[in-house]
Amino acid sequence: MSTTGPLFTEEPRDGASESDADGLLAGLNDEQRHAVTVDTVPLAIRAGAGSGKTRVLTRRIAWRSQAGRHDPRRVLALTFTRKAAGQLRSRLRSLGLRDQVAAGTFHAVAYAQLRTWWHENDVREPELLDRKFRAITPLLPRDRRSTDVLDVVTEIEWAKARRIPPEAYADRAEGFGRNPPLPPSTIARIYRDYEDLKADQRLVDFDDLLEQCVRALRTDKAFGDAQRWRFRHLYVDEFQDVNPLQFALLAAWLDGSDDLCVVGDPDQAIYGWNGADADHLERFTAHFPGGTVVELRQNYRSTPQVLRVAAAALRGREPMRANRPGGPTPTVADHPDDRAEATAISRRVRECRGTSGAWSRQAVLVRTNAQAEVVVQGLRDADIPVRTRAGSGLLDRADVKAALRPLSRSERPLSQHLGDLRPDPDRDAGDEDANPRDADRTAAFDRLRVLADEFLALEPAGTASGFSGWLHSQARAADDDSADAVEVATFHAAKGLEWETVHVAGLEQGLVPIAHARQPDALAEERRLLYVALSRAEEGLHLTWAQQRSFKDRTSNRRPSFWLEDLEFAIANLDQPFEKAEQARRAALAREQVRTTRLPDHPVVEELRAWRLDQARAADVEAYKVFRDVTLASLLSVWPTTVEELRQVTGIGPVKADRFGDDLLAILAGHERPADLAPPPVRRPTPPPVDPGDADPDLVEALRAWRLDRAGGKPAYTVFADATLHELAATRPTDDDGLLAVSGIGPAKLERFGADLLAFLAEWE
Repeated sequence: MSTTGPLFTEEPRDGASESDADGLLAGLNDEQRHAVTVDTVPLAIRAGAGSGKTRVLTRRIAWRSQAGRHDPRRVLALTFTRKAAGQLRSRLRSLGLRDQVAAGTFHAVAYAQLRTWWHENDVREPELLDRKFRAITPLLPRDRRSTDVLDVVTEIEWAKARRIPPEAYADRAEGFGRNPPLPPSTIARIYRDYEDLKADQRLVDFDDLLEQCVRALRTDKAFGDAQRWRFRHLYVDEFQDVNPLQFALLAAWLDGSDDLCVVGDPDQAIYGWNGADADHLERFTAHFPGGTVVELRQNYRSTPQVLRVAAAALRGREPMRANRPGGPTPTVADHPDDRAEATAISRRVRECRGTSGAWSRQAVLVRTNAQAEVVVQGLRDADIPVRTRAGSGLLDRADVKAALRPLSRSERPLSQHLGDLRPDPDRDAGDEDANPRDADRTAAFDRLRVLADEFLALEPAGTASGFSGWLHSQARAADDDSADAVEVATFHAAKGLEWETVHVAGLEQGLVPIAHARQPDALAEERRLLYVALSRAEEGLHLTWAQQRSFKDRTSNRRPSFWLEDLEFAIANLDQPFEKAEQARRAALAREQVRTTRLPDHPVVEELRAWRLDQARAADVEAYKVFRDVTLASLLSVWPTTVEELRQVTGIGPVKADRFGDDLLAILAGHERPADLAPPPVRRPTPPPVDPGDADPDLVEALRAWRLDRAGGKPAYTVFADATLHELAATRPTDDDGLLAVSGIGPAKLERFGADLLAFLAEWE
């Protein structure tokens, strides 16, 4: 094995000085200047949306190179896309570094290093499997191959990103609350077969490149030392999106070195479902002891009004400081159905454009691909040019590719193939909320049929292969960024982009947050995803939802997202002019309110908030007039199971208990009480061991009669179980602490029965 060059020596750079670098600091604000020039490493730059993240990253690399802090030939900048790597290199060239800095994705760098290792060790290079679908499809049950392969691939990629082997998949998937399309044991079997298939055929996928590079760096000292000598100064962009496998590779490259700078925003961590772990950024100093975190909180993109509303999506987060002057107030509108919503959006898009503006300065953002079609059709009906950016493009879907493959080789008329342009009917439940994967799949094939109809309208005798070629040309046109057209994109696809005016559609329960997000972590990620969508707007921000939404031949009634309440509250409290002093005062007030009534992200909380919003809309009052957050917090702490216990909740008196009691108790009964929502445990005295034989049988019978009287016609066990009665008869407590030491008696039962029970026991003596 050979290594190139001496290890860990820095070549001198003639003429480099800090004075040469001064020009690179021009135009930076104080936060940015500090992030560029601070010498402390490891360094994390937490850069909020619109704060100049890429500018700071490239200026830091260029400034440290010009000032002699490091050699640009020893810099490695890691990105998540080839496009981002190309843009970073382009910016660095404009700053005078030409092509000296290496920039690439984790996979590209790992592949290049592994090819060196394979060559030096005379190992025949394996074939790179760049498309998993072909290998995995035959491993699925035959009746699920066309419908589920995309989701199975996603599960395997998630497991590999988390470094979870096939044998551990089922247990870990359940622990993470995954929702795979097939039983976890079946996914684990497919995953195992896939790994065996690659080994037998000498194939590696992109995730294998990272894992094998980690192994080579860790086990081959000479190779590892050579690579670390080559790249000594590491930079990572979008660090909140790093997954455990990528983090392991980063740690192998560093091997204890502290020469690391990362940039990211934990508020834009939206890929946890795909294996990313924002904890690497959120707890940077825990992962890198001695590290430093600096923050960029000045926003150059959006108006104060947009920033205020976007921050409300994160509940209690202080808005970023606006560099721009005030702008128009964001709007909220509801519509009778999704088609009326699309028509209204089209009308507002035209109004916002004016007589000579560019269409491309506006975007319509939706949560799922399934929502996009009605919006696209509404814009086209209004003669507004449109292009789509639907996260995973139509022609990138494995199921669509499978349907189109035979068409591309057929010279028969397309009209004879129309029956093939549909998903598996057994998998089409037609229920968007129940199965979002099926909703997106059916929407994709609906779009395919619409495109087929358009092709046949242009060319009635057109062939299947002709349609295939036309379809690919249409897809290229749809993705043409140079066209002046309104963008329709999913929230995920909008990340990293910005528009002058943004229309956020479909703010409804089941979509925002998505129906399958049930765990606290998933709900928190959905909040961040909404924040990403809102923060794409520079000036205009318009929010809409529909009271009914159609999916295939089904129409469902909809309710507004329970997070819309936070956004409407923020909009209602936007004062003009938006002075900095007022911003500071309101931010301090918001922080104080959060400290006292912070409600966690949890399904039971969201259902209570949604119920409160419905009650408020029905009564035409503000939501807080139904119940304040402090009342909801008390409700969670007490967790009542009866109307009597409900009256112990702060802010609920007899009138509200009578009016709302059944609803509230039903909501709580639909959830298991989460441990993180329980009140602090009551400190109880340690009771002596209780022998049931010590209980006076006459006292037990007397307690049974007392219990039956207190039950008031309800089952007696709802007061106390028999075991509690026997323990009471054996211990005969004389005070509250003694009662709390009895199994089955907690604070609520003590509050309700304690005084009466102590009096009864005292009389028995």
